[in-house]
Amino acid sequence: MSTETEAALEVQAEANAGEAPPLAQKILLVTDAWEPQVNGVVRTLSSTIGELRAMGCEVEIIAPSDYKRTIPLITYSEIRLALGAREDVEDRFLAFAPDAVHIATEGTLGWDARAICLKHKFPFTTSYHTQFPEYVHARFWWIPTWAGYGYMHAFHDKSGRVMVATPTMQEQLRLQGFRNTALWSRGVDIEMFHPSKRGIDGGVFKDLPKPVFAYVGRVAVEKNIEAFLKLDLPGSKVVVGDGPAREDLQARYPDAHFAGSKFGEELARHYADADVFVFPSFTDTFGLVILEAAASGTPVAGFMAPGPQDILPGTNAGIADPDLRKACLEALELKREDARALAERYSWRACAEEFRRNLEPLPKERGRRFWHKLRDLRARAKERRRIKREAKQKAKVGV
Repeated sequence: MSTETEAALEVQAEANAGEAPPLAQKILLVTDAWEPQVNGVVRTLSSTIGELRAMGCEVEIIAPSDYKRTIPLITYSEIRLALGAREDVEDRFLAFAPDAVHIATEGTLGWDARAICLKHKFPFTTSYHTQFPEYVHARFWWIPTWAGYGYMHAFHDKSGRVMVATPTMQEQLRLQGFRNTALWSRGVDIEMFHPSKRGIDGGVFKDLPKPVFAYVGRVAVEKNIEAFLKLDLPGSKVVVGDGPAREDLQARYPDAHFAGSKFGEELARHYADADVFVFPSFTDTFGLVILEAAASGTPVAGFMAPGPQDILPGTNAGIADPDLRKACLEALELKREDARALAERYSWRACAEEFRRNLEPLPKERGRRFWHKLRDLRARAKERRRIKREAKQKAKVGV
């Protein structure tokens, strides 16, 4: 074992010896999703890192952009997977000598970092940003979700903590046998996304019939956008974003307005000028766009799914309902100031502080007797079957 690794382990041992170990100061973040990609994972990581640095932390980032040899991820070409990077990742790990390692994604760099941490017996944490098994099944129906969860267990089961965005996702992973999860919520830029952006020069939707129902995000099959586009709603439907499903959806729903990708002030205006923001996804783990819409004063409509059902109930900022059309129409009646009030509860500083606290691995679980484990396994399987039956019933009635 190298001198650098021994020194790092000594520091970790000292930290674990006390009742209240100090928070990590030097943080190594390994991620397959990073700039110039534009998605919720990248926005979450970059905003969190900005706050950590403002708090005095030193953060080293290992990302695909650091490497020349990359290939596009199948069905998501914006994400590049680095190849043959393990030796360099290990060199950087040893040179940086971090207090904590966080592996954000399950791509090639994530697996490299995981292997290196296990090799040096260095604890690490991970995060669960995407419902990967459901995402893959939505694109390749012949790949069962249990296979996807097998992959996710293989990646995350050695993690000291698996950070998830909502209680719903935490419970969903518990039912799949994950026992090392912790909550890590999200934040929003309440200055960028603001109600004052609404109606400038007549608004970006001034030529469209009102009310305007808008979706913002990647245009891909796993986002379930068609569930929104096929609804019988008054006014106009707008899709802001781009992706592999855009051409097909645009051809099949010619009455919808496809605005393409928007960024910065222009994106903020599209949020603010909408009358209702529609979030039809079942595969997101949080839905950062929900907070961006709310910060803009736009009420949200979504299914009872991870994200909407965790954020919206009881806030008067939006409606989560098994009937998406009902949710859209009821959201029209909500006050825009209540949506803004919801977003003001979330800050990137609080998000970064929670992330930093989560970098300390959970205590190892004591072994449980065989029959206790078996009862737990049967209970989780029974609950999964119940949820699956309810989903099938909803599908039969056209939800």
